[in-house]
Amino acid sequence: MSVFFALLSLLCLFATVGVVVLVLVARSSPDSPAAYLLDDLGRVALWLAWVVALVTMAGSLYYSQIADFVPCELCWFQRIAVYPLAVVLAIAAVRRDRGIWIYAVPLAALGSLVSIYQSQLQAFPTQSSFCSATTPCSARYVWEFGFVSLPFMALTAFAFIIAMLLVARATDPDRDGLPLSSPDPDQAGVS
Repeated sequence: MSVFFALLSLLCLFATVGVVVLVLVARSSPDSPAAYLLDDLGRVALWLAWVVALVTMAGSLYYSQIADFVPCELCWFQRIAVYPLAVVLAIAAVRRDRGIWIYAVPLAALGSLVSIYQSQLQAFPTQSSFCSATTPCSARYVWEFGFVSLPFMALTAFAFIIAMLLVARATDPDRDGLPLSSPDPDQAGVS
């Protein structure tokens, strides 16, 4: 199962990079096929973010309940970030609520920061950390392809979720291209 989850993680990584490239191309040429593809992606972005959050949650449950890996403190913080995302993204996808980004992106960003910290702890395990000796944060329960660890998997999932939430926001037809803090159109030009 670790190879399977590692491959899904790499797929999230490549998809996130692909989305960034797609956004850059679409922004540089608004009438290009990339812009139309970005709009199409925006229609399903919340569903894709939810699927990744759900699979990430299922993966963490697999590792702790079936594989019997004891989660460290940092793993718990990552779970605290991803489990609610699996719920709120499902609700947002059903309701087509692209405004969810304002709540979900900070949660995923915090999970990403914890994942980055733990990934570097596992890449360089001789560092000291605040985790207990019984469940060290630097323990490599999974180390596929020479670099894919559990926190790396979480990081790629968080990055993909953030990318999808921002695509959903950017392609929101109700947004009308106005920044969120734009003044009231009726008050424009009035001092």
